[in-house]
Amino acid sequence: MLDACAEIVDEVGYEGLTTTLLAERAEVAIGSVYQFFPDKRAIVQALTLRNIEAYLQRLNERFAGGEFTYWWDGVDAGIDEYISMHRNVRGFRTLHFGDVVDVRLLDESQDNNAVIANELTKVLVERFGIPDEPRLRFALQIAVEAADSLIKLAFRRDPDGDDDVLREAKALIREYLHRHVDSTPAVGGTTTPTVGGTATPTAEPALAPSGGNA
Repeated sequence: MLDACAEIVDEVGYEGLTTTLLAERAEVAIGSVYQFFPDKRAIVQALTLRNIEAYLQRLNERFAGGEFTYWWDGVDAGIDEYISMHRNVRGFRTLHFGDVVDVRLLDESQDNNAVIANELTKVLVERFGIPDEPRLRFALQIAVEAADSLIKLAFRRDPDGDDDVLREAKALIREYLHRHVDSTPAVGGTTTPTVGGTATPTAEPALAPSGGNA
């Protein structure tokens, strides 16, 4: 049913989606739809959660491949996977992470993009050992909001994503996050990840106090 939902919203948008149309496309009785979903909002919420799981799985697989050296590689991968889902995942270009339905579809206490930023924070903290502090989450939430808006613009300009806009989006996000990065070499040639000024020797640059220079 979720696959059928993705196909329908690609064709007619969220407003055109109905439970009757979904049942017909999925070749199930309408009662089977209501057995699992009370309305189309619940269907889209389930599809959005599946997309988030797929997004995070893709990121984790890339991290597991050991191809990243610095924190920026992880951010870059996050942007690339978001772009890829726009291009390759049915329904995603319309629904994104559910904001077309409700900006708090995933969690009533915070915006959908805040949920994504929190998940990205977990990935970056686990991979690069950056201290998990509110300022880090705030910076990533700003980055996610900006990237989301610019990527949507790119796909409005070109069905496959305007490459010029996508390049500018990456450059903007990288420049913004680098203003929170302290990559000053430590003893032995390593860098010291800091959030709030506490240094810990490591091999990667990391977030520094807001307003710092890369």
